[in-house]
Formats: sequence, structure tokens, C-alpha cells
Amino acid sequence: MASPLTILLVDDEPGIRKSLGEALKDEGYAVLKAESGEQALEVLQGPDGDAVHGMLLDVWLPGLDGLETLKQAKATHPDLPVVMISGHASIETALQATKLGAFDFLEKPIDLDRLLLVLRNALKQGRLEQENQRLQAEVGAGRFFLVESPAMKRLLADVKLVASTDGRVLLSGENGSGKEEIARLLHEQSLRADAPFVEVNCAAIPEELIESELFGHVKGAFTGAVRDAKGKFREAHGGTLFLDEVGDMSLKTQAKVLRALQEGRVEPVGGGGAVAVDCRVLAATNKNLEEEIRAGRFREDLYFRLAVVPLRVPPLRERPEDIVPLAVAFVERIARQYGRPAKRLGPDAVEALLRHDWPGNVRELRNLMERAVILGRGADLSLRDLGPLAARLLPETDPFSFPDFASLKDAREWFEAQFIQRELKRSNGNMTRVAERVGMDRSNLYKRLKQLGIEPREQP
Repeated sequence: MASPLTILLVDDEPGIRKSLGEALKDEGYAVLKAESGEQALEVLQGPDGDAVHGMLLDVWLPGLDGLETLKQAKATHPDLPVVMISGHASIETALQATKLGAFDFLEKPIDLDRLLLVLRNALKQGRLEQENQRLQAEVGAGRFFLVESPAMKRLLADVKLVASTDGRVLLSGENGSGKEEIARLLHEQSLRADAPFVEVNCAAIPEELIESELFGHVKGAFTGAVRDAKGKFREAHGGTLFLDEVGDMSLKTQAKVLRALQEGRVEPVGGGGAVAVDCRVLAATNKNLEEEIRAGRFREDLYFRLAVVPLRVPPLRERPEDIVPLAVAFVERIARQYGRPAKRLGPDAVEALLRHDWPGNVRELRNLMERAVILGRGADLSLRDLGPLAARLLPETDPFSFPDFASLKDAREWFEAQFIQRELKRSNGNMTRVAERVGMDRSNLYKRLKQLGIEPREQP
């Protein structure tokens, strides 16, 4: 049974609080009461604040009046539906309340039926707005956050604190854990949200091109430079530059990035003069940069420039509470995307998801659910539909044990994934060594890993 919606009733008259409170309870609402604006704000900022679904607020209150209470309440709870009530208010007061975010304005003596109707509409409108925001975030960015675990709740609380500043943030965490998603969230909640968010994957760009990619180049600077290029720093001017896998930059490139951060200027490859840039820099890495510094592979001065605020994105295995909700959400979204019937996760599939250690983290989970939705034949997704995952759960002692496949192509992909993962383990996550062992170009290997839903991870 669903919990009742909670209404915060704010009025300085005891009789009004008593009569309206009883009427609301008769309609199935839970009621919190406050006799002043200060007391109402204490409730909203206290442990019960997030449980308040709507507020009935008198205009004339002792001390902090209703309009100021409304203004401060909306500053901390912008989505809270508020219905104003008053016996002495003017049209000007009603208009001011509406501008401050009130849903409606009712005069005393209160018509109870009208009050209840307006309150129901306010709550309904609030739910629709929240759902619309959720869907816009999901569709617009192709992603969403489902947070059940304490680890992710702590992280998103930190993100909220730092997002509105220009402080540089260094995100650490395993591949596929969501560092890019957190970086985009930092940008979207910042004062630069309307400006560009520009991403650079430092690991996927060849060493000879990384400086041109970051700082731009002038025509003729090198073979193939047939026109001037701005570079990512200048493309992000006014917005946010996200340096993904920053630990893979060479020391030479690190020195130039450090200079750009210190001076707020970049110089294109081939000359042309330094150009001022204004962008917030966020960086991410799956490496332990402190160990890289001790090994002489990363500049300590650049580390301190980037890690003004260090945030760690926990791997999926450290937040098991998120696994099943994320899987269910992915299945629903992917089924809609492909126009497939809705599917459910069967008990054996849920058990398998919870047993897996998720080396590829959220990205691996998403890829696995997409494969299951596409290949699954029934309304319930079973262990059989989790091909690669089902194979890992089979006894390693039987070399001929493998899951059923819908086609030879799927079987080949499964074997390729097993083979590459074995080489990753043997090479301790060294991508250059793995590329040599499997006979692939390093950049092509990265692309193939992404297609197979595998994320490289440095071994301890």
C-alpha cells in the first residue's frame, strides 16, 4: 500500500490548523503543521523536509510573512507545490505570490471542496513536472541516474555542492563506472550549463595528434593540416572541457596542458600566437595518479591543478543496491527504443546479476541488457538470455560448457570476448601489450572492446 502524501499546513490560527488538518486527514493525507514561516522552513530543512509533497501557506503570519516564506521555501524546494490562503490579501499580493511560484491563491473563509480540488491539481501538476524533467533528462542525454546505494547518494550530494562553482574536479574510478555521466551532471548543474560541454578522450587519440586536438593548429602545421583548427580548449570557451583518461597523456602534452591552465591561454600547433580561453576543466582517470607520479609518468604540479576537488566514482560492485533497478530501467528503455514488448527480469537472471562482479561496471550492464532485450525470446529474461554472463557462471572445469546462442555470429562474439578478457588479465590491463598479443591496432582494440561491452581495467 502506497504511503499517504504529506501536506505541510502553515497558519497562525489554531482553529484553522485544527479544522483544515482534520479535513486533510479525512481525505487520506498525512499532515504536518506549523504556526509561523520560520517554523515551516525548519520543517522543510529538517529530516521530514523531503517527505513534504505540498504546502498550504497563509499570507499573513507573525514574523516572517507568507510571501517571504514562499520565496525561501522555493529556493530550497523549487518543485514543491504551494497553495496560498488569506483573508485580507489584495490582487497585487496574489500576483506577487504567483510570480514567486505559488500554484494558486485562495481567500478565506475557505471553501473546503475548492481547496481540496486545487490541492489535488497542484500535487498532480507537481508530479507531471517531475516526470517531465526525468524524461527530458533521459531522452536528451541518453542516460539517467537511479540512486539507491549510500555510495552514490554521497557522491551526488558532493556533485551538488561543487557543481555551481568553477573549481576543477578530478574524477577517479574504473572504466564504465559513470565518470563521464558525473562530468556531464557537473556541467548541467553549473553556471556554464548553456555553454558547450566538450569531451576529449586522451587515451583514444594518437600521441602525434593530441596537441592539435587540444590546442588547435594552423593550416600547414603538419601533413594533412589543410585548414586552421580551433582545438578543444577554444571550442569549450565559456563552457566545460572534459579531459577523459587524462592519465594517458604524455609528459610533453601534460606540460602544455599545465601551462594552458596556469595562463588561461593556448597556442595552436604551428604558431599563430596565444589565444585566451575561459573554460572549466574537468578530468577523469581510471589510474591511480599518485602512483603514476611516483613512477614519473604524471606531473605532480598538473595533478594538483586538476584535483582541486577529487571525487571517486564507485564501481558497480560497491553499490549492489543499484544493480537491479538499473537493469530494470535499461530493459524498459531499450525495449521502448527498439519497439519491443515489455520484458521482465526472471529470478535466475536477477540472481546472476547480483553474483557478477561487473568489471565493466554500468556500461557493461547496459550492453548486457541491450543484448538480452534483442535476443530474448520470452516475456521473462532468464539466465539463458544473458549470454556472456551465463558463460562466466558455468564451471570453469568444463571447457566445453557454454551457453546457447541464437546464431554463429553470437557464438563468435562470445568467444572473442572471452579471449580478449583473458589477455587483459594476463597483461594486467596494459592495452598496448594486449593489442600486440591479439594482433590489433590499439585504437581499433578500444573500439572492439566497446562493441563487446568490455571495459579494460588495471589489475591490482
